[in-house]
Amino acid sequence: MIYTSYEIAWIFLFYSFLGWCLEVIYAAAGRKEFINRGFLNGIWCPVYGFSTAFMLIFMDSLREEWFYLFLGCMIVGTVTELLTGLLLEKVFHLKLWDYSGRKFQAGGYICLATAIIWGIFGIIVIKFINPLFVTLLRKLPYLAGIVVLIVIFFILAIDVFMTVGALLKIKHQYQTMSEIAEGLNQASRSLQIIIINIIHKRMNRAFPALKHKKAETEEEKKELLRQKTVFAYGCSFHKIVWIFFWGAFLGDIVETIFCRFSMGRWMSRSSVIYGSFSLVWGIGVAGATILLYRYKDREDRYIFLAGTLLGGAYEYICSVFTELAFGTIFWDYSKIPFNLGGRINLLYCFFWGIAAWVWMKQAYPLMSKWIEKVPKKIGKSLSYLFLIFMVCNITISTVALVRYGERAEGMTPQNSVEVWIDQQFPDERMEQVYPSAKRTDMLK
Repeated sequence: MIYTSYEIAWIFLFYSFLGWCLEVIYAAAGRKEFINRGFLNGIWCPVYGFSTAFMLIFMDSLREEWFYLFLGCMIVGTVTELLTGLLLEKVFHLKLWDYSGRKFQAGGYICLATAIIWGIFGIIVIKFINPLFVTLLRKLPYLAGIVVLIVIFFILAIDVFMTVGALLKIKHQYQTMSEIAEGLNQASRSLQIIIINIIHKRMNRAFPALKHKKAETEEEKKELLRQKTVFAYGCSFHKIVWIFFWGAFLGDIVETIFCRFSMGRWMSRSSVIYGSFSLVWGIGVAGATILLYRYKDREDRYIFLAGTLLGGAYEYICSVFTELAFGTIFWDYSKIPFNLGGRINLLYCFFWGIAAWVWMKQAYPLMSKWIEKVPKKIGKSLSYLFLIFMVCNITISTVALVRYGERAEGMTPQNSVEVWIDQQFPDERMEQVYPSAKRTDMLK
């Protein structure tokens, strides 16, 4: 099922509200009292909205494959929960839930029990709840639905602004409580503190495991000093940019060589018009670094299993996205045993697991040290150049792919830009850059 942006917006709001209800019921059942379990002040939990929207967009084609649907929803929900937990701790130094006391957990952010719940939740939503919800939604007058959406998102934006602002003040309050207390003389300051205290008390009641970052130790001070003096230290923004750029380049080289020996011919595996860059590999290694950085010292089997599951899910999502966005299938594993809709197969999932182990245990430490040796000013300048180049490259490639598909349908250029695109990137060049791409209309 393909959803419109209007339907996706409603799906996000509805399941954010449904998730909030589930959290309130769970808390009420466990503590025998009503507690607002949402991160925000309103009646919504965005993590449920985002997770469910991702599940419905990328996992809907698996609705008849119960096991794979369960596995995909489990991974999507768990990754979303992990990213949310990491973001909250990184930005606000807050940990709103902690699974450290449970078995098979990772950093206290995720655990096997909640992952299974995400899988079950996804099946129930995709198989039963969402078909009914979409049917009812499509009976709602479109204009009325747009007006209601605007009003609700406006209220949601205010809620996000107030909550984030209050939490930032709370973070500052724990660091310099005495200084702020002395400065609270004006009425506006007093009003701010009242709002902050209300939200703070609610957050503590909603999340008994709420933890604030402790005062900096000597080791943490040394760590902060290294962050200021060393370029791209740790898992920083600039480190991720460099990893994405070089991962995309090296990934394309590896795939090209692999195709030469497995298929007997050289062929382009690049995702973009200019240069040899595989965005799937670039985003994959950058994402793996972000997700697995904290666990890089764990056992080999842990890294391999995480890479196998995450890599398979990531490749599947990429396949669905490119098909929906461009009407083009860039790879097809239908002839390989143990494949899932031709999008992924078991052998390549194992390759993802091996790649994750090689990357986190062998390649990343070496590349990280090499990147950190780059002079700080030069490194930052190159980071921004990399980003500008890739943004322009991806933009041009996207427009060229769209015109490639439109030309196949007999659509003539409508303006001077499309004329220029057709001249610079004719079908011959597109087929040379994307030799394995197949338009979905040719497969029907």
